[in-house]
Amino acid sequence: MAAPLSSPVFPISASRSSFSSSKLKNYSFNSAFSSYSFCPIGYNSRSAPPCLSRKLYRVHANLLQDNEDKVGVEESFQTKTSSQDEVKGSSGEPSESPSSSTLESWVIKFEQSVNVLLTDSVIKILDTLYHDRNYARFYVLETIARVPYFAFMSVLHLYETFGWWRRADYLKVHFAESWNEMHHLLIMEELGGNSLWFDRFLAQHIAVFYYFMIVFMYIVSPRMAYHFSECVESHAYSTYDKFIKAQGDELKKLPASEIAVKYYTGDDLYLFDEFQTSRPPNSRRPTIENLYDVFLNIRDDEAEHCKTMKACQTHGNLRSPHSYPEGEFKDEAICVLPQADCEGVVDCIKKSVSTKQI
Repeated sequence: MAAPLSSPVFPISASRSSFSSSKLKNYSFNSAFSSYSFCPIGYNSRSAPPCLSRKLYRVHANLLQDNEDKVGVEESFQTKTSSQDEVKGSSGEPSESPSSSTLESWVIKFEQSVNVLLTDSVIKILDTLYHDRNYARFYVLETIARVPYFAFMSVLHLYETFGWWRRADYLKVHFAESWNEMHHLLIMEELGGNSLWFDRFLAQHIAVFYYFMIVFMYIVSPRMAYHFSECVESHAYSTYDKFIKAQGDELKKLPASEIAVKYYTGDDLYLFDEFQTSRPPNSRRPTIENLYDVFLNIRDDEAEHCKTMKACQTHGNLRSPHSYPEGEFKDEAICVLPQADCEGVVDCIKKSVSTKQI
């Protein structure tokens, strides 16, 4: 099993975090990742245990105060043992050696450094081309932001074809995320963000390249792909948050987008609830009265995406919010039925071969 690893931002262990919220806010690092404090380090689970404690896996995330530009994610893992430790300890399986843990830690640091470099490169391009064209920037950003969810689903469908994957919750949640991002894109188009040919050309060609890059990344390391998507979503949150603070008074005078009103206040909000895995269904019902409310909710959507992407970095941690019995979203324990799944193509092939030999 993979031992709990330390994050350059928040320590990820298998027990409840010993940091108070005040300590988390004051926690700082002089590292290459300081500007990406939202980026976590997760650990791997090689199998789906028969019964897991939800308390061990519940990821709580809260938006920081209005004067802050980042999403704070607080892990509620306990501090002594992970669920993997408990399951494997009870089955008598040996824990992973310190050398393996150290190697994985370096691999994760490498993955994150690559993700930060790629994200920074895209941000610099957008800052150069769209420093004074907000709606066009948002159009490009939303065109790019929804691509990873298509890539995730493509790879998961491929794994299903080979019998390597049987976790429908991932497909449901990722589709709901793409549905949410699609409506963000439609809103930006309604506001004129795609009026210039150059903006459409740039956004669509970046999206094509981005799709194949994420497919390859997701096949090799789902953890890395989810972390990269978290970096993108956190940048989107920060971008909308700054825009709201700078243009808030003007936005309150403008009428709301018709697409936004239909999406956020419609009768069928199943998919709207589905991508928000950190909260129970029906717990968020936006009020849309003006354009300020539209962008406020888009910003909050990005924060929810960021939380979900962070949760996905712990293998097998994602579950549809609609899959819990009514009134039991916050139960302490749940039982997970064994399902066929794997983490990356190498793990899939390894499990497929070992299963045939048995």
